[in-house]
Amino acid sequence: MELDQDLFFISVAARMLGMHPQTLRKYERLGLVLPSRTVGSMRLYSRDELERIKLIKRLVDDTGINLAGVQRLLSIAEVVQRLRPLMRDDALSARDTRRRVTQELDELSRMLGFD
Repeated sequence: MELDQDLFFISVAARMLGMHPQTLRKYERLGLVLPSRTVGSMRLYSRDELERIKLIKRLVDDTGINLAGVQRLLSIAEVVQRLRPLMRDDALSARDTRRRVTQELDELSRMLGFD
């Protein structure tokens, strides 16, 4: 059952994605998605989460990446997403930009095991 245009119960989300609801539960257990919950604890998936799940599905099905690899790739992508605005933010001084970029790159290095 659809609540509104942007939130879907797990059964509807799974059907839309061509997946089993148990797969979505597994993705949640692994921290790959974080659906919101109703007062009765039913999972609700937003359109953004559905897009994220489609990406995960593509990475697993089309490229053969396992879920541990997907977790790592998504973590790296999040750091890259944080870096992009830093490179465009004219309000930051060069020193602040370098410091924040260095922090993010250090985080990437730790994720990749290059400490």
